[in-house]
Amino acid sequence: MTEMLTRRNILTLAAVSTAALAATAGNQAWSEDAAKPAAASTPVPSDVKIPEAAGKIDPAKLLEQGPLKDIVMGKAEAPVTIIEYASMTCPHCAHFTVATLPTIKEKYIDTGKAKLILREFPFDPRAAAAFMLARCAPEDRYYPLVDVLFKQQEQWAASANAVEPLLQISKLAGFTQESFNACLTNQKLLDDVNASRDRGAKDFGVNATPTFFINGTKYAGALSVDEMSAIIDGLL
Repeated sequence: MTEMLTRRNILTLAAVSTAALAATAGNQAWSEDAAKPAAASTPVPSDVKIPEAAGKIDPAKLLEQGPLKDIVMGKAEAPVTIIEYASMTCPHCAHFTVATLPTIKEKYIDTGKAKLILREFPFDPRAAAAFMLARCAPEDRYYPLVDVLFKQQEQWAASANAVEPLLQISKLAGFTQESFNACLTNQKLLDDVNASRDRGAKDFGVNATPTFFINGTKYAGALSVDEMSAIIDGLL
């Protein structure tokens, strides 16, 4: 388990070394071409192999109220529930948001077949800070801000000083310098972000990001559009 994230190391983001962040996030590199979403009309190939499940959790237990309110993308009554545990400094998580999620959203979320819930599992202070900023934004800007933070991950996650790029991104969501500082010094919010991570690890066995629970079935690691489509289609 990662070290406890505290207000002190949230406030000293600049002290987190680029090398340490690189070790945490992994060495995956992806270009803009690789990040382009696949066409939504592309059918799932019949030979796509569904990834091996890493376990099963009672869906009702997964949906019990945690330390932070679940913000749902999609219709609450959608028959398929996708819960993603992610870290904001994880490049695999960024790749999913940029390259895979747009197609899944168009095919399944926007059509009422599935809904997505993102939950915090930060591995380092910068990831916690980014999640805190998303939580401090108005609820209707939560997923748009998460999207921008993932798309611009390279600009702040490995920066010598993450404060300035995070501030500039936050201003797009309506933050001021004062509200930015207030958010990152909110001890209760930081405690809740830590608790979300700890609950995922203790209750649901999350130890890597991204980890998905699709109607309770656990899949550890990134999923492609075809793989996730095959899983969802099998539940509809």
